[in-house]
Amino acid sequence: MTIENVLWMLTALAAVVVLLTRMRLSAVDQQAGHAQIPMSILNAHTVIGVLALGVWGYYLTSPSDLLGLGALSAWWIEAILGVMILARWVPGAGRHAAPATDDSWAQGPSLSILGHVGLVLGVAFFTYCVVTGRGV
Repeated sequence: MTIENVLWMLTALAAVVVLLTRMRLSAVDQQAGHAQIPMSILNAHTVIGVLALGVWGYYLTSPSDLLGLGALSAWWIEAILGVMILARWVPGAGRHAAPATDDSWAQGPSLSILGHVGLVLGVAFFTYCVVTGRGV
């Protein structure tokens, strides 16, 4: 398997994380470990995620150092914003989170933790590939 294929698969997984975060946190009554995440923050997370996906996809098809750095900037903002939302949302993480409840997605926030930690690791791999010039 080539690095290019890995980059495209990780990009697809990142799109799934952005989409599922939007869907899960939009369903306010069904959140496990629910905290009231303002819609403006959720909207920013979604917009930056879609922007990062678009610029990154364009970078993968026509590599340019400047475009790669711009895509990485958007990815890191997206990843940090996602982890900050997750930290507020996880039960026991602070005063904002309510006790965990079962929802239609998973029991507790484990799915979101997996997705966002995976996204941070994926963005770190994207950074490695852009900085070293590998994969594109």
